Order: sequence, then structure tokens, then C-alpha cells
Amino acid sequence: MGWFKSVGRADGAESGPCVASVRRSADGGTAGGAVVLAVDTLLTCAHVVNVALGRGMFESRVPRLDDVLVDLRGPWRDERFPARVVHWIPPRAPDGGPVRAGDDEWLGDLAVLRVDAPPGGVPAPHRRTAMAAGQTVRAWHGSGRGATFADLRVAALDGPVGYLDGKSTGMAVGPGYSGGPLWSEEEGAVVGLVAAHFMPECGPGGEPVPHSPQQLIRRSWGIPWQRVEAELRPLGVLDADDAAGPEESESDDPAHGMLVAAIRNALPSPYTLGDTARQLAHACGVAPGSPVTPPTVEEFAAFLLLQPRALAAFAEILRPRDPRAADRALVAGRLSATPLLLSPREHRRLHQLLRRVERPVLTRVPEAVREATKRVAAPYDGETLDVLLDRLETLPGDGHSDDGGPRVPVLLRVVEYVAALCPAPRQADLRLWSDGVAGRLGIPLAALRERRSDAQEWARTLRAGDRRVRVLARVTRAGRGRHRLRVWCDEGTGPRQVSTDSSATYSASQAARELLRVLETLAPGATEAGRPLVEVLVDRADLNLPVDEWAAQAPGEVVPGVLGVEFPLVVHCPELLHRHERFLPDWRERWRQLDSGETLVVSDPAQDPHQVYYELMGRLDTVRVSVDVPPGPRDAIVQICLAVGIPVVVWDRGGDKPPSPVSSSAASPASSPTTSSSSHVVRHMAQVATRELPDGVRVYRANARGTRAPEFPGRPVLAWADADRTVPRLHLTEPQEGA
Repeated sequence: MGWFKSVGRADGAESGPCVASVRRSADGGTAGGAVVLAVDTLLTCAHVVNVALGRGMFESRVPRLDDVLVDLRGPWRDERFPARVVHWIPPRAPDGGPVRAGDDEWLGDLAVLRVDAPPGGVPAPHRRTAMAAGQTVRAWHGSGRGATFADLRVAALDGPVGYLDGKSTGMAVGPGYSGGPLWSEEEGAVVGLVAAHFMPECGPGGEPVPHSPQQLIRRSWGIPWQRVEAELRPLGVLDADDAAGPEESESDDPAHGMLVAAIRNALPSPYTLGDTARQLAHACGVAPGSPVTPPTVEEFAAFLLLQPRALAAFAEILRPRDPRAADRALVAGRLSATPLLLSPREHRRLHQLLRRVERPVLTRVPEAVREATKRVAAPYDGETLDVLLDRLETLPGDGHSDDGGPRVPVLLRVVEYVAALCPAPRQADLRLWSDGVAGRLGIPLAALRERRSDAQEWARTLRAGDRRVRVLARVTRAGRGRHRLRVWCDEGTGPRQVSTDSSATYSASQAARELLRVLETLAPGATEAGRPLVEVLVDRADLNLPVDEWAAQAPGEVVPGVLGVEFPLVVHCPELLHRHERFLPDWRERWRQLDSGETLVVSDPAQDPHQVYYELMGRLDTVRVSVDVPPGPRDAIVQICLAVGIPVVVWDRGGDKPPSPVSSSAASPASSPTTSSSSHVVRHMAQVATRELPDGVRVYRANARGTRAPEFPGRPVLAWADADRTVPRLHLTEPQEGA
């Protein structure tokens, strides 16, 4: 094992693996089990996480910001910690589509969880090996109680599925076993995860049928470890875990020799070497090899290049007593690709702080990343927050160091931008964290303060209102297929009319050409804040007018010129907004809370639209409503929302919703299956921060017309009423009675 030893690893097969318990958020009951994957991560089934969060069992959306609670067996008692999804591989049919009614087997169904536990709080992982036919394996209920073990035999391997037959005596696999380890005593290793159980046949009303020898008895299926490896290895999850121990590490890493020299200079005596090695072992969650004898310098250096966060922890120990030695160690570490930016303590503290940040701020992290990384290629691709932070941690500094000193890392810059969005207590916590990391890296605080100032200026710009240029278009019908058009531009000083003939009529393509002509006349400097926003002013009867789908389609044009694809396009109905003036103060207050307010999802097609009115009157912090019901009640609900001052309303213009996956009760491993009825537009836009919706809807429309059209089947409409920007006075059509 070497001098630095893993904590809690059980080498004897008789001990069995540690079974972590994933708990339901609603009542604290057991949703399923999990396997320890590394010192801070667990592996379970994705459908176990769905059950824990109260979602549909085969829901495919990534639970990006939702914590799940896990219980881990400690030396004296079970301890409960929060965990968050890092990698998400949802259940999928063999053809890649959703799991549907009648399916009793599926692929994917894996979730990697990062656990917020102190060093040593998560037991070390057990050995893993491939599943093979004929193996005798044991499974436990997710609660981890010893009496719940079920003895099984791997009856057959059929590609990605391992069929498991249980004994006729003892426990049978059932609800709560999913996600737990399949343990082979002979191999002394985990060979897979429990996935599902084939339930006995039931009558038409769900009642048990009389037993027959022909019935299938105690057959389950699991995910073989070789399939887990195939799913996770492309994500880089298993690489570090499979690395050789320090005593087996090769010293051909280019940083090894420099680190050996740096360690000898910093720790010249055996006493300081041993004392520092023991501090390092504790910081990294491993056990020291001896309370007296130190490791060799070569083994110390090898450990720094084996554990990705060990070098940062070493610098954390050295910096207070020998800053130059810490600098030399960090410089040597830059020659290797292994060391990461943060120490285990810094990494754990950052995630703890982000767990306390309000959800509306977390939904704006993509915006903060884009703004903070303009000079570095760091695109946000919609993955989980943990994956994003891990990727940011590997990026270099921002290139602003004039004296040759260390540069401010990208991750610290992003944290400063996130902190700028937070209220005072959370902001102070994040800034103190940044100060600590910068100090440990030897970065002058003046350099970090400069990035902090940039972030504060950006936040002030946001609070001052969206300064993006607007093109406002008043569109009214003028007979079959014809429209009248009045156009204004607003570069931040108020609308100025640019159209001259209000009596002319246009076809859809002609109107698109006219609007594109106006958009092309905007000064280049006026578009620095992003693509101009096209705000279409309509009467209540035209809220579903597909202006976003209008294309220029001029003869000889190289590109189609689709308005809603090229520009963020929203609708605004002043008629409804000003119909009842008493709601205008509510509208302005709701808009003021745009970044922190709540979202209401209306998805019951049988709901009386007036009930939405009552609910909104009791929820004055609601700033956004997603309407997901058929067109009839949908339009009435949308109009009520706009009339009472909801500034942001999202819905799908399409009349038909895509089919939702329906899971099979025959293979239901943890609970009765449920079906998500939400449209793709509502599901997709739920992951987009409210202020980012205009751009998010534009991207959706572009995807819906391209090669990814099957993945984006909706026709999103975004009603957007900005209380900080004025609209021109309009001659509105006479209000119609009844919303």
C-alpha cells in the first residue's frame, strides 16, 4: 500500500461492501442504495435519484441543482450528508429513445453523486471486477441493514444486462434494492449494481393471481460492472481510481525530479518531513503509514503526482511558514497534468458555500461564466454545476499578470462574478474563500481585487437594467395574410420611430425583410451588449402570431433570415398589461424581483383559469409562469397572467405535446412508475435563468429548425414585459370582455 494508505478499505471478502443509502426528500424513507466510487463520490441508479427527488422514475432531465441525502455507515452510527449529481446517464431504450410502457429492460440509468462529507467521512471504495455468468453474488436493501441480504446467482449475461436468480428461501430483491452493490465473496469485489426486479403476474385489477409453477420467481437483473465502466470511462470518472499506488508509480513524470528537490529544500530533516507528511495525509483523507517514520522523499513526491489535490494541500501547509518553498512546489507541479488547482479543503468549502447560494443566483451561473471568461475558451455546455466547476479548475489564468507572477485562475474569476450576484452574507463568504485561495497560490491581492472590481461593475450594469438595444414592432392584422407594421428603435434613451408609412401592408416575408433592414441599420457599437432584442407589440388576440417564424425569403438571398432564429424575439401585450391599472404596481415589483422571484408551472388541463388568478394573488413573489396545458385553457391562462402583471410567461404554441416516456410496472425496482406530462419547451426552459430566457428561446428555435429538430419539437413563445423600459403610446384595439 505504501506510506500513504487508503482509509477504511476492507480487504477481506467476508466484510462485504459499504452500502450507502439514498433517502427520499419527502419523507426520509429509503429510495435505494449506492456504491462508494471514490473518497467523495458514490454511484447509484439514475432512477433512484428520481425517486429520491419525487420525480418520474424515468425522468431524463439532469437534476442540476437538487441535493439528495445519503446515509453512510460510520464506525459508531450512520451519518447523513447532502450530495449532488455530478454525472447523469438517464435510463434509455436500446434505440436511444425514452423508456416506454411495457419496457422491462433499459440502458444507462447511472448517476454519480458528489458527497459533502469531511475527510474520512466516506469509506474507501472496494475492488471492482467484471460480472460473469455463474457467479454467486449478494445484494442488500438500500437501508444497509445486515438482515436484508439476498443471495443471487448470475444466471446469464445478455450484453449490457446480467440476469440474477434468487434462492427460494431468504430475502427477495424488491423495492429499495436498486442502485446497491452486487458483491461477489469469491472475487472479493463489487461486480455490478442492482437495477430491477421482475414482479409476479397480477390480475386485471392489480390483485395477486394464484401461484402457479409456471410463474417467474425471484428473477432480477443488474448492471454489470463492465457496462458501468463503458458508460463512465469516457467521462473520466474512473481514471484516477484505477491509478497505481505510490509504490508502483513511475518517476518519469517531468515534475517528479523538481518536486523531489523542492521537498528536500523545504523539509530537510526527517522530523519535518514526517510531520508534514502526516498533515498532508490527513488533509487528503488517507492514513499515514507510521506515527514516527517518515516516507521517503521520492514516495512523498510520487503521492503529490498521484492524488490530484495533494500538491495544493502541500502548498497550503507550506505557505504560512515558507512562502518561497510553496512557490517552488507549485512551479514544479505545473510541469505535470495531474495536480488540480484546489486543495481538498478548498474544494469542499467551495461546494458548501455554493449549496447555500439562492437558486435564482445559481441559475445565472452560465451568464456569470460567459462574462468572466471572455478571454478564455470556457463554454458552458449545460452540464451539471459540479462538472462545470471541475472544468473551470483545469483552465489557466486570465493572462493579466504584468510582473511575471501567478495569474488569477479562471475559477477564481468566475467565483468573483457569482459572488457579485449574491446578497451580502453569501457574497462575503465567497470573497473570503477567493482571498484564501489567492493567498495560498501567492497571487497578489491587488490582482484579485481588479477582477473583483470587474465583477462589481458587471453586477451594477445588470442591476441598472438590461441595456441591450431593442427593436419594437407593432404588428396588426390587415386582412388575410397581410399585416401593418410600425417600428421603433431603442438604444437606451427611449423608443424612436423609424417606420414612416403606417398604412402599408406586408406579407409575413415582407415584414421580416423590413425588420431585418432596420436591424442592419443599428450602429455596430449599439450591439456590444448582445444581439438586439426584437419586441413584438400585439393585441391579446395575436399572442400566438408566429412572428418568430417569419422568414425574409427574398430571391437570391444566401440565408433564410428567420427572425426568431437570428434574434431573441419576445411578445408584449400592452393591451392586457394596462387593462387593469391596479396591477401595475405588482408588475413593477415582480420585475424588480426578476433574479430572485419564483416560477409557477401550470400543467393541469382541467384547472379553472380563475384558480390561477387566485394563486397568483397569493404569490406576489412569482415573476415567471410556464403554461403547459392544451390551447383552449392555455390562452385564457396566459391572458390572466399578463393582465395581473406577470412579467415573464412561457408556453408552447404547438397544439400537440410530444409523447412522454411511460415506465413498466413489471420491472419497477423502487416504486410505481409515474409519467411526466410536461412539454419539451417547459422542461427545457426550466433549466434557463429567467433573465436569460430571450436568448435561450432563440437558441431553442434555431435547434428546432436544424438537424436537431427531433430533439426540439416545440414552438416556444415568450411574453416579456420589462418594467424598466418604456414602450411607445399605441392606439389599442377595444378590449374584449372576458379573459
